[in-house]
Amino acid sequence: MHRNSDSEHSHPAPFLELRNVDVARGDRVVLHDVHLRIAGGESVAILGPNGCGKSTLIKTITCETYPLERDGKFVRIFGRERWEIAELRKHLGLVSADLPGRSIAATKGLDAVVTGFFGSAKLWDYLDISDSMRVAALEALQILQSEHLSGKLVGEMSAGELRRVMIARALVHKPEMLLLDEPSNALDLAAQRELREILCGVAENGTGILMVTHHLADILPRMQRVILMRDGRIVADGPRAQLLNPAALSELFGVAVQIAERDGFLHSW
Repeated sequence: MHRNSDSEHSHPAPFLELRNVDVARGDRVVLHDVHLRIAGGESVAILGPNGCGKSTLIKTITCETYPLERDGKFVRIFGRERWEIAELRKHLGLVSADLPGRSIAATKGLDAVVTGFFGSAKLWDYLDISDSMRVAALEALQILQSEHLSGKLVGEMSAGELRRVMIARALVHKPEMLLLDEPSNALDLAAQRELREILCGVAENGTGILMVTHHLADILPRMQRVILMRDGRIVADGPRAQLLNPAALSELFGVAVQIAERDGFLHSW
C-alpha cells in the first residue's frame, strides 16, 4: 500500500495539518509519526481495526490529547497552531462513539441539541439560552428528519434516535467540520441504514466530514478519499477506488476480505 504525499491533497485553506506527530496515552505511544493534511470542507474516511489509533487521532484534533515533543512536530488546525479549546470547539462538531448515559435521561431531545451551543451535558440554570438557539436546534433536528424527537425524553429514545439527536447537537452551531467517531456503534441494521442516509444528506449540504470507523459500510459514497490506519500509523492515504479493495483490506485487517457494492456503499465479509 502506498502513502500519498501532502502535495496531492494541497488546498489553500486546510482544516488540518499534522507532521511528525506522536501521541501517548498513559505510558504507551499509540500514534507514530503521523503526517496528515485535510482540506476545509473535505469529506474523508479513516478506516482501520479496533485499537489502531483512530479515536486517539480524533482526540488529538479536538485537543483532548496532545502530541509528544519531538523534532519537526507540527500541528495546525484551521490555520492556527494554538487554540483555546472552547474556541476551537465552536468550529467543530463532534459525535463520539459512546452514547450519553443516564445523566441526561430526563432531558428532552430539543434541549439535548441546544447543549451543543455550550459544549455541556445539560442545560444548567445559569446558561443564557436564546430563542434563536432553540430555533436553530429545531432546524438541526429537521435536517436529520428528527423533529418528532424534540419533546421526547432522551431516556426513552432508541439508540438510533439518540444518535440522530447527538448528530443534530454536533451540527446546531453550524461547524466547519463534523467529526464522527464510529457513528454506527451500538446501532441495529435498520438504524445503521437510516444513519447512513442521513449523513449523505449532511455531506450534500456542504459540511465537511471526518469519519473514523472499522465498518466499511459506514463510508459514504461521497467520501472519495480514504485513510487506512494500523498499529498507530497511517499506512495508506488515497482515492477510495485504489484502497477499498480486497487485497488492501485483507492486509489491513489481517483476514481474507471480500467486498460487494450496493447503492454506492461497500459491504465486506
